[in-house]
This record gives sequence, C-alpha cells and structure tokens, in this order.
Amino acid sequence: MMDFVNFHLIPGVVLGSIYALGAIGVTLTFGILRFANFAHGETMTLGAYLTLTLVLLTGWHALLFLPVALALTALLVLAMDRMFFRPLRHAPSIILVIASFGLMLMVRSLVQVIWGTELQGFSKGITLPWVLFDSLRVFPKHVVILTAAIALMVAVHVLLRHTRTGKAMRAMSDSPELARLTGIDTERVVRATWIVGAGLAAAAGIFLAYDSHVETLMGFKMLLPVFASALLGGLGRPYGAMAGGLVIGVVEELSTYAWIGSEPLLPPGYKAGVAFAIMVAILIWRPSGLFRGRVF
Repeated sequence: MMDFVNFHLIPGVVLGSIYALGAIGVTLTFGILRFANFAHGETMTLGAYLTLTLVLLTGWHALLFLPVALALTALLVLAMDRMFFRPLRHAPSIILVIASFGLMLMVRSLVQVIWGTELQGFSKGITLPWVLFDSLRVFPKHVVILTAAIALMVAVHVLLRHTRTGKAMRAMSDSPELARLTGIDTERVVRATWIVGAGLAAAAGIFLAYDSHVETLMGFKMLLPVFASALLGGLGRPYGAMAGGLVIGVVEELSTYAWIGSEPLLPPGYKAGVAFAIMVAILIWRPSGLFRGRVF
C-alpha cells in the first residue's frame, strides 16, 4: 500500500500540479484569443533554460530565480506576440494556429542552437526523501513544487475574481465584441493574458526540470498532457484546467501501478498514451469538458 502512495499517488499529484499550471495558460489563451497555441510548450522550455542559465552563472538554487525567470519569459512571449500574433489578431483562428506551430519550431531550434541538445540539470547531487511514519517517503522537492503550484493557482484565482484586470479578462472571454463596446482596453487584456499564461508555463517548465532534468524537447512532451488537461476541464475554464491537470497527472502515474499481478498495468513509456486516450474520449463523449467549457 505504501509503495502505491510513495511511488504513484504522490508523484501523480505533483505531476498533475505541473500539468495544471501549463493547462491554465492554454485555456486562457483559447478563451480570450480564440486559438490553440502550440508554442505554449516551448514557453515552458524557455522558462527552464533561462533558469538553468542563471543557475550556471551564479551557482544559486534554481527556485531563487523563479520570479526572474517568469518575468523574462513573459517579456519574450510579449515580443513574440507583437511580431507574430498581433498582425494576425483578426485573421481566422486556423491562421493563428498555424503561426503558433511555426513559432514552436522556431523557438525549439533556437533553444537547441543556444543551449545544445544534451540533458542538463539544476543540481548534480542526490536528494534523499523524508521518512515519515516509518514507511511514508516524501521528497523535499515534491513538497516545494506542490506548495509553489498551489500558491500560483491561488494567485490566479485572486487575479480573476478580485482585480479589474481579471474581471476584464473574464468579460473578454465571454464576448470580445461586448467587452470592447463597454470600454475595455482589449489589447491590455491580451497583454495580461500572455503575461499570466507565459508566467504559469515558465513555472511549469521550471518545476518539471527541478523534479527531473532540462532538455530541449521537454515542452513538446508536455504539450499533449497539458492540452488534454485543458480539454478535460473545459476550454476557457481556468478552474477546470486546474482540475483536469490533477486528474491527468494522477491517472498517468496510476496507470503504471501493478493493479493486476506483479507487473505494471502499462509500461511507463505508455503514460503519454493515457493522456491521449482521455483527450479523445472527452472530445467524443463530452467535448465541453467537466466544467462545461466552450465548444467550437
């Protein structure tokens, strides 16, 4: 029983919290800008590599640079929006989707040119878990990741519910035309959306790298479960994205548990297939998701 908790349930919750952060950015972009941003995964990669650079330059702990990495990533994403997405703001959604796919390839190639393609890490030492109640093993990094992820989700809740910017974002998500007629500065809302989405994506990439390692394909590998989380929760529903991310993360980890016999139910290499299967099932049986998001 404790093996189930130590090696499947706890890692699943941690992974789900990382997925949730990425999925919030996806669902905000879709809800307000009305397109699926395939470059979102590369935003996670940028956050991780910017943090890695700061760690290599100073030797300090990676999480000390979290605010700096989030701010730098947000500035880069705002620059990308001005160069690639703003000229296409009123184009059909499929044009923006194709542009985001091209941007994804460009950013990935640029990352590989600057930082190389080899695996790297924030720290080279081995961290031992805390042993509680003689059998419960909890890694300190998992506690830090989960605590920080929850704090960021609470910050998103406060932003959306208790600030003028958040209310403007919700209004524009419901109806961009009506929001514009009521005097809301829609470009300001778009900038806020990119900043929030980029910051959360960068945090997700940093936490994933802190839990494992940094690689140029990490964002691409995260893209499928993050989109599956957003679809499961309901597109345009940030709270649904949080719930969807936790569900996808836990289900992925539990799929490798030995439910029948002594062998894993699925090999670890098939975990991404679990996210894909859930995404397809949601699209077929409940395309609006758990929180009744948008269906176009």
